[in-house]
Amino acid sequence: MSYLLQHLKDKLLVITVATKENDGFHRFMNSAKYFNYTVKVLGQGQEWRGGDGINSIGGGQKVRLMKEAMAQYASQEDLVILFTECFDVVFAGGPEEVLKKFQKTNHKIVFAADGILWPDKRLAEKYPVVHIGKRYLNSGGFIGYAPYISHLVQEWNLQDNDDDQLFYTKVYIDPVKREAFNITLDHKCKIFQALNGATDEVVLKFENGKSRVKNTFYETLPVAINGNGPTKILLNYFGNYVPNSWTQEHGCALCDFDTIDLSAVDVHPKVTIGVFIEQPTPFLPRFLNLLLSLDYPKEALKLFIHNKEVYHEKDIKVFFDKAKHEISTIKIVGPEENLSQAEARNMGMDFCRQDEKCDYYFSVDADVVLTNPRTLKNLIEQNRKIIAPLVTRHGKLWSNFWGALSPDGYYARSEDYVDIVQGKRVGIWNVPYMANVYLIQGKTLRSEMSERNYFVRDKLDPDMALCRNAREMDSRISGGYENVPTDDIHMKQIGLENVWLHFIREFIAPVTLKVFAGYYTKGFALLNFVVKYSPERQRSLRPHHDASTFTINIALNNVGEDFQGGGCKFLRYNCSIESPRKGWSFMHPGRLTHLHEGLPVKNGTRYIAVSFIDP
Repeated sequence: MSYLLQHLKDKLLVITVATKENDGFHRFMNSAKYFNYTVKVLGQGQEWRGGDGINSIGGGQKVRLMKEAMAQYASQEDLVILFTECFDVVFAGGPEEVLKKFQKTNHKIVFAADGILWPDKRLAEKYPVVHIGKRYLNSGGFIGYAPYISHLVQEWNLQDNDDDQLFYTKVYIDPVKREAFNITLDHKCKIFQALNGATDEVVLKFENGKSRVKNTFYETLPVAINGNGPTKILLNYFGNYVPNSWTQEHGCALCDFDTIDLSAVDVHPKVTIGVFIEQPTPFLPRFLNLLLSLDYPKEALKLFIHNKEVYHEKDIKVFFDKAKHEISTIKIVGPEENLSQAEARNMGMDFCRQDEKCDYYFSVDADVVLTNPRTLKNLIEQNRKIIAPLVTRHGKLWSNFWGALSPDGYYARSEDYVDIVQGKRVGIWNVPYMANVYLIQGKTLRSEMSERNYFVRDKLDPDMALCRNAREMDSRISGGYENVPTDDIHMKQIGLENVWLHFIREFIAPVTLKVFAGYYTKGFALLNFVVKYSPERQRSLRPHHDASTFTINIALNNVGEDFQGGGCKFLRYNCSIESPRKGWSFMHPGRLTHLHEGLPVKNGTRYIAVSFIDP
């Protein structure tokens, strides 16, 4: 390492917070390593108590951890601290570029800028007027001299689930504090690029053997790209190329990263192959024979076959009589079981999940022709949690993946889709949707994907449900929250969701006909949960709308006996429900009309059961 690079490493410290390590964290760390950043990770191994992230306000735990960590750097006047999120951030430039851009601002602290004001839109008029560039503060990234950053975070005296962005915002919009800390915003996204609200501003740029994200509005090349809010898929797209993960000159730089070599192992990983015949399929005997032609030790294979078609039972029997001599375990589920496609796919995945010796689950639809016998080996050697080979229809642009999603979660063509399908860009691509054939690590099925219903999600087709569930990796948030944090537990988490939905249909739906004349409820709710209010953790809830057509709120204990205070206030009507009876529900419209807040609990603990019905 040159003297200059070492000097820059000594003068710039990147700080981030990660209580757990996931794929996003590893991507961030790899991009930091590529540019030789020095990174300090706070909160490792700790419980996250800062709220539900993308779905709510919160994040105060990050400020508390920063406050604790900055004590050791407070006196280092020439040290520059760069704080950034990590799960949804990649670096596109190095320390030298960051320091040059920061020093040109002539300020002591620079925050990322945003075109969207969050979380309190009422503060807009208090922001300084900006004629060119983004006006509002984004706390996902900031840079400054260590003493100033230290003094800034020393102001924090709130709770872990309070909002970090609101805290920094209130400092920035206070003219006295803004001047004292010498704070400005990165209005033209020279250092930080928040993607939320800016997707039409940014493009991928190839130049001089490098891949960069360019902001075309301000003609800048941001250094830290933040896929905040609902822009994770766009960040994944950029992450396929930045930092120099794929370039036009050198192709794929990630394809040989962290791979394994099966030729060097004595015992091959155990693989369960799930075969799905969901409709009459031409050339099925050829498809089945190709499975036996895979270049993989047959003693390391198990087969799960779901055949929905009576017509194909004779083909399955011929194949079984042939394969049973090579593959020791073959489980066949026939049309007599009358399983839906989702049920069958869940069963196949679970066949591997329940077997501790199953290292990989390889799912193949009967209309897929694997022309390369090494397909299974090639996928395993890439050493990814979930990976799919590219399969296409001859002479067509149809394939088994989507490079992007539309706002409603369905197909959208990414800029690189055609080049990938036509083989002009070869690499490993992070995509939001794949189907028909894919490989999943067994340990992933038994950890992040341990829930046994991955192919069911709302009214989505099974392949869409799998991909959405895998993208979100969160059984709890299946319907999306309004951006309001609560101290709660969901019926789904404790196995009572189906019982609760039955309760809604049997008891709530008939009442709805009387209360909301002319409205016929579906009796369906994605969010059903019990909320806990207490002075120590969450005493109240800020004004919000529910993500529902209407909401039920059932008191689970007694006001005056178990707790004091509490209740619900509807602000537009200046109406408060302060003492609902235990076991009784009140029902009110959700989105649009009934803005409401949770009133403070003064003593004791209040419990309520809530459902957002007909979301």
